[in-house]
Amino acid sequence: MKLFKSFAIVAFAATTLFNCGSASSVLSTPMENIDTMPLKTSELTDAEKQHWGHLDLKNDTIPGMSVDKAYNEIIKNKKGAKVIVAVIDSGIDIDHEDLQGAIWTNPKEIPGNGIDDDNNGYVDDIHGWNFLGDGYDEQLEYVRLLASGDTSNPRYAEAKAERQADYDKYAGIKTNYEQFLQQIKNADDALTKETKKENYTEEDVNAISTSNEILKQYVAIAKYVYSMDFKTLKAAIADISEGLVDINDRLNYNLNVDFRGRKTGDNPDDMVKKYYGNNNVKPVKPSESHGTHVAGIIAAVRNNGKGGNGVANNVKIMSLRAVPNGDEYDKDIALAIRYAADNGAKVMNFSFGKHYSPHSDWVRDAIVYAASKDILIVNAAGNEALDLDTKNVYPNDAVDNGPEVADNFITVGSLDSTYGSGMVSGFSNYGKINVDIFAPGGEIYSTIPGNEYKSLGGTSMAAPGVAGIAALIRSYYPNLTAPQVKKVILDSGLPLTTKVIVGGDPTNIKPFGELSKSQKIANAYNALILADQMSKNSK
Repeated sequence: MKLFKSFAIVAFAATTLFNCGSASSVLSTPMENIDTMPLKTSELTDAEKQHWGHLDLKNDTIPGMSVDKAYNEIIKNKKGAKVIVAVIDSGIDIDHEDLQGAIWTNPKEIPGNGIDDDNNGYVDDIHGWNFLGDGYDEQLEYVRLLASGDTSNPRYAEAKAERQADYDKYAGIKTNYEQFLQQIKNADDALTKETKKENYTEEDVNAISTSNEILKQYVAIAKYVYSMDFKTLKAAIADISEGLVDINDRLNYNLNVDFRGRKTGDNPDDMVKKYYGNNNVKPVKPSESHGTHVAGIIAAVRNNGKGGNGVANNVKIMSLRAVPNGDEYDKDIALAIRYAADNGAKVMNFSFGKHYSPHSDWVRDAIVYAASKDILIVNAAGNEALDLDTKNVYPNDAVDNGPEVADNFITVGSLDSTYGSGMVSGFSNYGKINVDIFAPGGEIYSTIPGNEYKSLGGTSMAAPGVAGIAALIRSYYPNLTAPQVKKVILDSGLPLTTKVIVGGDPTNIKPFGELSKSQKIANAYNALILADQMSKNSK
């Protein structure tokens, strides 16, 4: 399932509270000075909010990846090679204004002739392939296990208990959302009437003086909404309404044992039929925005006056639609990896994951195949605030903390924009063994379908930032192998010993170094310097 942390979930947490009672000189920042950096005390400007992941810790006191510094001081006079980055995700709006020129086109295929010109089994695969066909809504993997009726499966009882707990949880969340949404709507109507303004401001609300107890409650609701970082009640209404759509999808599709979403005509438990789906890599409904957002983080055209800037220039995004609104099928992911490997990708981005995987061996075999083709895979850690060293998540490159099957796999946790104890995103998974590095993932501004833009948060947004760094390295230092690029990214990050809040729980404090293998946050500037050194030594 897409690893995506909606701001609406933050709204729900606040709703519940309201209802309960009203390296050396090479490095961008020298190692010995990082943990004494001054904290940023001022609020981020709107421009910083849309760009913070590219800023520099030393210069801006924001834990970004020093992307701007890399372009200004290292890349500006260099010419790099084109790099194909495969985004295995939901559909991508390949017509988006800020992705024009950054979409891969299969040079061996003649568009629209209905012929498999390159004989790879996929007809008219011009910009990639759609392994979901016309489908999008899907069950979670453990719900599929229940739907199979296979009571002999060793995880059947676990799946049954988990499904019941999740269904009860989301049914409760739905009730809270609906109640809070109605409260805000009532408050908005009342305040519009009181101020005689359709677009009243926070200052207008603060100026209201009344003895009417009901109006006082509406003012209190409005002030609470403003404290949640919403600028208007109407914005909160839109956000919570969007959250309700997600919750209803969870109840009606993801957790519905009787729902059947697959429309490709194959058997997902059998690898015999490998060529299914179609060549439409675009989203099939307006809410299918995840893949477009991920693609923009990597490759949105830089400095064109539209939206934000992607991390990497010289990139061509290969769109592989294989992640539904629900859990992905192992077969689709394994075949998408192999498609990318056979069609020239040098970096892959995985912003999805699940905790049940009946054919995880198919995916690991595909990861090994990608390694044989010298491809680096960047993977999102997930958004359950879990220690991944104690709970399996898929896809992965090892079994039960055992030896890795290949040295081409990076797993990324998420950072928020405020340096200090709260910089690890409250939702982010972590793990000294199974998470490699952290990168900006909290409220990242990027492309969504229809030539629009939005800030979204999740490890889904952290992984493509690192994939963008990988693409930069492979563009400007093409002689480096995938394992060397991985080593560059992990070795060049900024090491921190700062104690941080983990899982959004203020009582759970750990040294940052205990949360990942590298003990670092990704840094594009340092990575390019180290890549340059390694490239010269490799010649």
